[in-house]
Amino acid sequence: MSTPLNSDDVVHAKVLVVDDSRMVRASIIKRIRDRFECREEADGEAGWAALLVDDAIQVVLSDLSMPHLDGYGLLQRIRSSHIQRIADIPVIMISGDEDDAARERARSLGATDFITKGIGTVELLARIESASRMNKTVRQLADSRDALAAASPIDPDSGMATPQYMERHGEQLLSAAVRSHGQVSVLIVGIDNFTDIVRSFGRHVTDLIMRKLAKVLATKVRKEDTFSQIGDGQFAVITPDISLQSAEQFANRMRSVIAATAMQYRGQTLRISLNIGVANSVADNAESVSQMLGLAVARADMAHRDGGNAVRSSGGEPQKFAWTAGIVSIERALLLIKSGARAEVEPQLPALIYRLLPLLELISVKHDCDIPLDCLRALAAGADTSLLDK
Repeated sequence: MSTPLNSDDVVHAKVLVVDDSRMVRASIIKRIRDRFECREEADGEAGWAALLVDDAIQVVLSDLSMPHLDGYGLLQRIRSSHIQRIADIPVIMISGDEDDAARERARSLGATDFITKGIGTVELLARIESASRMNKTVRQLADSRDALAAASPIDPDSGMATPQYMERHGEQLLSAAVRSHGQVSVLIVGIDNFTDIVRSFGRHVTDLIMRKLAKVLATKVRKEDTFSQIGDGQFAVITPDISLQSAEQFANRMRSVIAATAMQYRGQTLRISLNIGVANSVADNAESVSQMLGLAVARADMAHRDGGNAVRSSGGEPQKFAWTAGIVSIERALLLIKSGARAEVEPQLPALIYRLLPLLELISVKHDCDIPLDCLRALAAGADTSLLDK
């Protein structure tokens, strides 16, 4: 005889069921709805959006094969999230078969468990209960760490607010804004192609770049704003008493300042562009800072996927900007090419060729190489040489 699962933490745990089959979703929910609160979505993108705005979700059940964003993509996005409650959430993957390769891939991406669609009700409930208990323990530990971090609101290494303090203080700002009919905005500021910068310059140099960038951004925030680094290549700003439009203008000023800032390292020039996501308590009808952070993170990710150097807020297309830093450096051009942004480099090929010609001529003479110098000189003739040494 099975023992009823009637503990309070299981009864009130919320489960997100993500599957493109309405019948599968209905079948799962019918079997678990007496023990769990349920939410359902039809594909990975919708499931991801639900996670960003619904912080009550404690367990995710996800199909593997779905349109728009499959289960693997959803799992990968969850585990790489800068929002800790999302990154830590248990994810149980569901499949119509027991393919070992699928199981191994899911586990390698961070799946908590792996079940088949034909699983019995008792076992299904037991798996969800186990995942729910694990998530409750993880959240309790996170709350303990947050309490310790909140006692010291400033990170001693960066001098910025700790993420824990930032979110707690943000909730206080939001509560005050609600009482006074005001508003709060959240900005997520990400570095375009951060991974490529790490790969090209190394972690030590990247850390130096991050500290330099943090100092530049810190000069642009107000005293009443809260500024924190929330992950690799990503910062957050919570700013009270400004509208969505003012927050967008603020984001554009930050983006413009960084785009015009050249960083030097051992004779190399590195220029950085930003992707910025903006959320606003009034425009997004947000009920918590956690919800606004989730929305802003998603919008920054979208701006990055759309090519970067952009600001995205609620609705509409991202605000795109042309590169404003003059002639691109060779190092920057290589980073752009590696990241797939060849279109950004092509208009500046004459200038880049002009810069490389002395080196190519030396190589041609020294090693007797058959380099088409005449052709390259003709291409370089279109460069605006007045900007090349600036």
